[in-house]
Amino acid sequence: MSQATDFAFALFRTADAPTFLRRVLTLDAVTSGAMGLMLIVGAGQLGPLLGLPVELLRAVGYAFIPFVALVAAAAARPGRTLGMTVGLLNAGWVVASIGALVSGALAPNLLGMAFVAGQAVFVGVLAELQIIGARRL
Repeated sequence: MSQATDFAFALFRTADAPTFLRRVLTLDAVTSGAMGLMLIVGAGQLGPLLGLPVELLRAVGYAFIPFVALVAAAAARPGRTLGMTVGLLNAGWVVASIGALVSGALAPNLLGMAFVAGQAVFVGVLAELQIIGARRL
């Protein structure tokens, strides 16, 4: 095991790959559900605060619903294919988030840029942990 893998497994207090993957996927489901709910309910307040379109924030929040269902299903029965699928979807989200910032398609303010970049970093860490867990199965 590499030092990164050792650290990841220690972070979730297990050496057992299925338990590790279940815990990472559960964290993803809970945080994605919370983010989705926040975006659906709070889009009207967050949009002006972040300099992002309210409609976009709300649509992203609704898009989290099927994603959370997928991640929760994967957490209930962690397996290589579902774990890898969720990890790759999260990696795609990171690419899309960074692309939205650098493309000029959006014009968030500084707080909005920090919000998008911060969630991209968090999701990127989850993606890496999910891929590590799926490969260890």
